[in-house]
Amino acid sequence: MIGGGIAGCSVAYHLAKLGWRDVLLLERRDISCGTTWHAAGLVGQLRATQNLTRLAKYGGDLYERLEAETGQATGFRRPGSLSLARSAERMHELKRLASMARCFDVDVEVITPAEAGRRWPLMRTDDLVGALWLPRDGRTNPIDTTLALAKGARQGGATILENTAVTGIRVKNGRVANVTTTSGEVACEAVVNCAGIWARDVGRMAGVTVPLHASEHFYMVTEPMAGVTPDLPVLRDTDGYIYVREEVGGLLMGGFEPVAKPWGMDGIPGDFAFSLLPEDWEHFQVLMEQALIRIPALESAPVRRHVNGPESFTPDGRYLLGEAPECRNFFVAAGFNSIGIASGAGAGRAVAEWIVGGEPPMDLWDVDIRRVAPFQGNARYLRERTVEMVGALYAMHWPYLQPVTSRGVRKSALHDRLGARGACFGVVMGWERANWYATPGMEPIYRYSYGRQNWFACAADEHRAVREAVGLFDQSSFCKLRLEGPDALAVLQRLCANDVDVAPDRLVYTQMLNARGGIEADLTVTRLATDAFLVVTSASASTHNAHWIRRHLGEARAVLTDVTSSEAVLGVMGRAPASSFLDSPTPTSRTGRFHFSRPGRSGSPRPPCAPRASPTSASWAGSSTSRPSSPAACTTRWSPLE
Repeated sequence: MIGGGIAGCSVAYHLAKLGWRDVLLLERRDISCGTTWHAAGLVGQLRATQNLTRLAKYGGDLYERLEAETGQATGFRRPGSLSLARSAERMHELKRLASMARCFDVDVEVITPAEAGRRWPLMRTDDLVGALWLPRDGRTNPIDTTLALAKGARQGGATILENTAVTGIRVKNGRVANVTTTSGEVACEAVVNCAGIWARDVGRMAGVTVPLHASEHFYMVTEPMAGVTPDLPVLRDTDGYIYVREEVGGLLMGGFEPVAKPWGMDGIPGDFAFSLLPEDWEHFQVLMEQALIRIPALESAPVRRHVNGPESFTPDGRYLLGEAPECRNFFVAAGFNSIGIASGAGAGRAVAEWIVGGEPPMDLWDVDIRRVAPFQGNARYLRERTVEMVGALYAMHWPYLQPVTSRGVRKSALHDRLGARGACFGVVMGWERANWYATPGMEPIYRYSYGRQNWFACAADEHRAVREAVGLFDQSSFCKLRLEGPDALAVLQRLCANDVDVAPDRLVYTQMLNARGGIEADLTVTRLATDAFLVVTSASASTHNAHWIRRHLGEARAVLTDVTSSEAVLGVMGRAPASSFLDSPTPTSRTGRFHFSRPGRSGSPRPPCAPRASPTSASWAGSSTSRPSSPAACTTRWSPLE
């Protein structure tokens, strides 16, 4: 393990619990000295998926018993938490969270403003719509909890070396071989990158992309205040961007401001340990103003200290976990987006079980590092996205929400023409994709809500046009992988659930399965020649699926090449025949002889290179009797009535 924060100590602890003794944790300075030590220590249970919630709940349960097990105090307790709603929209979101919590077996209660006020007497409630009460949410002391995990790891046989910095990682035959430190070299079978804000730099040592960026994160602590007791619940006023908890008789108040301050663009100092950044009360003002609205007593409360410490954030606000696709046995547990204390225990357990078992212990796709792409390691991309992602933690989590920063990274050849026809673009794996088309006089931007959004009628028109006539879909963002070589067929026959031994120019829809029969990939395979195949899969799964194929090549005489950016993809779909839409095949197309599927093998016919179709991404939809006069005109959107 590289890094002695909450994640690294958790991985070491859980490996020792699984019976591994040859476990070494390397910390460049002191345990918890990076970002762990200044964390707020909130331990919430509810997460976006059932498995992530299971891991978060496990963390609270572990912290609760850790002191008795190790003899090291943790300061953990369960005062519960309140999440407030100032608006009907936020209340709608909280009720959705409550429904999800009940499905995930998390104790939760939707309560009135008056009930919230009784649990938190110091706060103003007249502007609230309601609140969510989670009685089992907790809080802990980050340093003590990390020390307890480290002590438990040592008791289990692990070795922890402090003041030992990693200076290099050697990769041999595609897998990690040894680690170079300031105290010498260490041969190893596996490495876990738990380096926090340094994780991107550590990843580069092994040729691994770890897309995260540091941001300044602020909170303040007051002197003791009347009415503040140790059992005061954690308070989250997300409409005001703030969280509040008790701290030694006073209040700790921090938050996630809408426009954040990225940090570390010029590198992180080598001597950065138990360090803070300069105070910035001007930047903190937006949080302070909102805190005064919620807790008027703060106006006269003396401030004991102001904390500005860096935290690492990822491009999508979810942490990075698992084996890196670029290097075998190089694992990552980093980028916790300011929820490292709450997530560290469960994440450490998951990685430890992944290492020992050779596969993820559960469905962890939401945080799997194989969901990211190499371009996301770009410094400018990360810096710009971090400005947005810090505040996104407490912003409204609307359906179909699209990021606004770091856009325009990848575009299809038709992007400008789709935009000229009113396309509203979303982004998947960096690709700008037309999600829907604005009608004349309508601005092509989302108006978010939990009800019917502004694009609904536009999408309905597009669905109707394709059902009743024909449409052209720009699907260039689909991942295209060429597998070539004498053993290409044998590789795919072993990986695919369906039979892909078909004649050239035939397409097969199939899944790729793991050893337990679970689905690893959902894709199409087109046979181009005796020894060449085109694998087409979704953009979001491109890294994962390419990694899945490559890791199973072994000694096979086959080469996998990502050709996504070299080929545009147009899907022609609808009720009308393609002949009513296309004047004639282009000189380089195979439309005239392409068999869409082989009967009895792949189910319903699918267009070439288009394993999935989203009608809302149609770049052209028109009546079967109206035919564009040129390929460029195919980007025009026509209604069925024209």
